[in-house]
Amino acid sequence: MNRRISAITAACIAVVSVTACGDTWQEKERKIDNLVRAAYNTIDYSFTGIISNNPEYCLDDEAKEYRQKLMKNHDVDLEWLIIADRGNIKVYYSKDWESPAHLAGATDDCENVTLGEKYNDELKIIEKSQRESEQMNAQTTTMKQPIITTTTTKADQSNLPNKNTNNLGKVTLKTGGDTFTVASWNPEDVPELLNQWENNTGYSYYNVDFINFDCGGGDASERYDQLFISGDDLDVYFCEADWALKYINDDRRTAPLEALGFSDADFANAYDYTTEIGRATNGKNAGKIVGASWQAAPGAFAYRTDLAEQYLGVTTPEEMQAKMRNWDEFVSTAMEVSFNSEEKVALADSVGGLWQAFSGGRAQPWIINNEVVFDDSCKKFADYAKTLWDFVGVTHNVQWADSWLDAGKKGSCMGYFVSTWGFDEQVFFGQVSSESYGKWAVCEGPSPYFWGGMWIVVNPATDNAEEAQSFIYNAAVDSDAMKEFAHSKPEYVNNVMVMKEIINNREILNEWATDDLGGQNYFEVLDKNAEAIDLNGIITPYDGMIKNAFLNAVCSIYLQGGSYDETIEYAMEFISIDG
Repeated sequence: MNRRISAITAACIAVVSVTACGDTWQEKERKIDNLVRAAYNTIDYSFTGIISNNPEYCLDDEAKEYRQKLMKNHDVDLEWLIIADRGNIKVYYSKDWESPAHLAGATDDCENVTLGEKYNDELKIIEKSQRESEQMNAQTTTMKQPIITTTTTKADQSNLPNKNTNNLGKVTLKTGGDTFTVASWNPEDVPELLNQWENNTGYSYYNVDFINFDCGGGDASERYDQLFISGDDLDVYFCEADWALKYINDDRRTAPLEALGFSDADFANAYDYTTEIGRATNGKNAGKIVGASWQAAPGAFAYRTDLAEQYLGVTTPEEMQAKMRNWDEFVSTAMEVSFNSEEKVALADSVGGLWQAFSGGRAQPWIINNEVVFDDSCKKFADYAKTLWDFVGVTHNVQWADSWLDAGKKGSCMGYFVSTWGFDEQVFFGQVSSESYGKWAVCEGPSPYFWGGMWIVVNPATDNAEEAQSFIYNAAVDSDAMKEFAHSKPEYVNNVMVMKEIINNREILNEWATDDLGGQNYFEVLDKNAEAIDLNGIITPYDGMIKNAFLNAVCSIYLQGGSYDETIEYAMEFISIDG
């Protein structure tokens, strides 16, 4: 059986196991690559510190706990250091502490320093970072922007340029507070939303406090908890998709939007999946909309058009979509690319990207009767990933690592799973396409999915309910204001009718991205996926944790030749649900 036949057979029928080849240097480096993937999937974004195979070089107990988890399935016959700083992870390794250090994933060796010297250098940097983090913990960043033309909390409602909230119901939460306090885990979009709200309604930014934690999503939850414990003023705050339900389901920390006079009908133009994420599933607010989003984040598959024509013979996004209209076709097409390129080009960017898209098509919840359920689709994904991994249908890179970006730059990866926010010159896709600008296009991919997003929620203890109502209305309900924001930010806004108008009129929101995609009306592709996402009845508060644990287990166990039972057992070690 020749190479092509065996590859296609594996893609459609079986998974080929990887057999260890011994402890050669190449094998040790392969194990280091596996360690890198496990580190990205295991280490929390908020962690800053040093982890080592040698416990003496782990800075604290948390680092030692991570070491124990990683060493369980990734015992490499090398000395290594993991330097983690809020999501930025680097792995250095060497045969001993006195030998030159190597940086995992780098094409060139490190500067001529030993692993021991590298530890000392990084220790100084980490300690400085920790000191700065402690200072930030002690004092949150409050940004005020005075508006010279007014010093009042709100203007005469009769003179407002927009009708605003006149058609909404009665506000039942407290009103009349002095300062409207808004908190977010990062400054993305929030200042722009506040500025537009002030301009459209006459409310004054002078009496707005914006608490910007400026931290990773994993760290944000802890910051919010501290803010609630402190009892400090808080009216409105922002939550990220993976952990939003922790607050949306907690009626002590979020109020249903009906308490601000909103009804479900007010969100009729929102994409359905965003409404479902913002709807409480537990507690006394179960079934009610608690969070509202001004943005939608559907994803698609972006690919190099020149490579697609060279290795697949396709010349249009429609032809490309036909070759990946479902996951069986996607795997078969990946095998075709691998064979035709002599394994020099992978179709897909990462196993993490595959999982982001694949998991968006789940048809049942992760938790049923208080039990974690790994259904047949999970086994199917593991088999797909293993086949693609073994036959270079997907790169062996970890999302956000330098090697992940380099694969797109150098043309060793044909395509990436990208969400709305990713199509920007300043985000990863800008780096990926920097050396092939204008040679990209987008198709829907094998299944609809979303990646990211933020929701606005209201503190039940707010004393500025009228401001909260007006702010949410302007950001997430008012079609005129949302279209304005779509152009000014620019942003893929959470309003089906607004986006249809933008798409049908071929209005360009991001000129850089449009040109990079050969002038394609790429919002039309994203909109198809946004409308097709179905999360009705399947959302649980544990989705982010379980998805990350399963991906980590597949990469750490199944792709390395372990059994599926071992994979599930490993995943469960990282999952904890309330009894």
